Amino acid sequence: MEVTEELKLEIKNMILATLGISDITPDQIDNEEPLFSGKNALTLDSVDALEIIMAIQRTYGIRVADQAEARQSLRSVNSMASFIVAEKNKQ
Repeated sequence: MEVTEELKLEIKNMILATLGISDITPDQIDNEEPLFSGKNALTLDSVDALEIIMAIQRTYGIRVADQAEARQSLRSVNSMASFIVAEKNKQ
């Protein structure tokens, strides 16, 4: 598995669906901009982070056990895509 634009779009759609966000489209979400900084189209908080982690685990069948690892992997769409690919490639 590798990081693709298709995977990044899938992640954006998963975030929007998981959090019930309907006023933002996937193309408004920057791949590199931090998701929790307020500089991205999304303004997420720690509860959102937990929901996203659970959605990643459910959707991709990977486990996010370490809190520091979770924080790093949720930084941006790009970091989420890299994390998912790295974990899937370990399986």
